[in-house]
Amino acid sequence: MGNLDEFFFEKLHKYQTENWVRAIDSRKIFNWIDELFFVLFPENPLDIDEIKLLWFKNKYNFTTILKDILENKTEVEIFKIIDLLYLEFSNVYYSLQKDAQAILDTDPAADSISEIINSYPGFLAIAFYRIANTISKQDIPMLPRIISEYAHSKTGIDIHPNATIDVPFVIDHGTGIVIGETCIIGKNVCIYQGVTLGALQVDKSMEEKKRHPTVEDNVVIYANATILGGSTVIGNHSIIGGNTFVTKSVNPYSIVMQSSKNTVLDQKEFNDINSFNI
Repeated sequence: MGNLDEFFFEKLHKYQTENWVRAIDSRKIFNWIDELFFVLFPENPLDIDEIKLLWFKNKYNFTTILKDILENKTEVEIFKIIDLLYLEFSNVYYSLQKDAQAILDTDPAADSISEIINSYPGFLAIAFYRIANTISKQDIPMLPRIISEYAHSKTGIDIHPNATIDVPFVIDHGTGIVIGETCIIGKNVCIYQGVTLGALQVDKSMEEKKRHPTVEDNVVIYANATILGGSTVIGNHSIIGGNTFVTKSVNPYSIVMQSSKNTVLDQKEFNDINSFNI
């Protein structure tokens, strides 16, 4: 090895001993969240003893993860947090039942709850969000974001774990959805693919401020709509049309649409002229 190699290895070692390490084995977290989802929604019904066995095994695996993350906590404090979280996970399960039922009730392409659990990326993203959000309320660092980014990688849906989303919540298709950290979403909201609920301005000085919109109850947001700003409120029972760009509040029972109109002509009117220009 040349001197350049030795120099790099020394620097790499120096930086890693200072701060430049991952600190957490993400694979353990991925396995844990997948196992928890399987306990809540197995392929076949489990008997009570199987449920208990898998539940407490998952709880034990979570304990090992949390001990690595919360090094400044005592074992008694960690066990107290875990007991509280697993009690809350049971409430998450009931919320997810309502989410899945709402998807079934609103999506004409959905045939059964089983289909939604098995194949809908929106449901998986909501499930992982609700678990991550529950954990984030206990002020546990890194873990909620790792869970949300794992869901992002699996579904293409990016929901910050600190967002506030009521029950039920529906994501249809879902790919490309972004829901920011300070977003507040009410009950019976349905969001389609490509929707962004983001910040109007991105600056580090705004990290303690509400940067993302509020969406009230019974709102539908269609594909590729962009809604920005912490003071932007979408009033209840509103419909936000596809490809719209919203940066100001919308009154309840509003319909927001693109101002431009599509022109539909019979193909015979084109006389073989190619109108699709790039």
